[in-house]
Amino acid sequence: MNAYKIMVVEDEPAIAQGIKAHLEKWGYQVELVEDFMNVTEQFVKQNPQLVLMDIGLPFYNGFYWCAQIRQISKVPIVFVSSAQDNMNIVMAINMGGDDFISKPFEPEVLAAKVQAILRRAYAFHGETNVLAWKDVILNLSDTNLMLGERKLELTKNEFKMMQLLLEHAGECVSREEMMKRLWDNECFVDDNTLTVNITRLRKKLEAEGRSELIQTKKGLGYCLGSEG
Repeated sequence: MNAYKIMVVEDEPAIAQGIKAHLEKWGYQVELVEDFMNVTEQFVKQNPQLVLMDIGLPFYNGFYWCAQIRQISKVPIVFVSSAQDNMNIVMAINMGGDDFISKPFEPEVLAAKVQAILRRAYAFHGETNVLAWKDVILNLSDTNLMLGERKLELTKNEFKMMQLLLEHAGECVSREEMMKRLWDNECFVDDNTLTVNITRLRKKLEAEGRSELIQTKKGLGYCLGSEG
């Protein structure tokens, strides 16, 4: 059995189900996207090793979602589309796609291509390596924070604070936990230093219109707010 998980972003239920049924015969885990407004969020939750992406989708097209995924992951993306003119093929590759399969296609050809692409790709192991909460995505490999479509570069301490908050999304993180994460059990750090760091991060978030993302709970610590 293959350990690989494949995410299928296809608006036609019959085609999506056909792809799922055939690839599952090959031992792949296959997840179908049903919410076409939140493809990136589902990508983060599913953590697939390959994405099969149609171009013609509701709300936003496949090129858009490919670009969104490329901001947080190098996972192979294969376009599967009937829009097979040269312009679309070139656009698919330019937007970060790894291959293009034209509809209609033979299921055996699709499976063979998927197998070949996975074999090529997995010198790198397909990890998305992100933490996510609603539309907030923290890339653990390059310390960038995505707020919807906006990318925010974080300092080392800002990254550590956001990482801890996202690891405990839905919970409060005490000041003691935060200080331990930031300064590795250093007992002589002034408590005000944490306040200064939190204030700087909040100002950076406020500049992006997300001033309520980090909330203070008196006597408990910090937690993610309702704006995510």
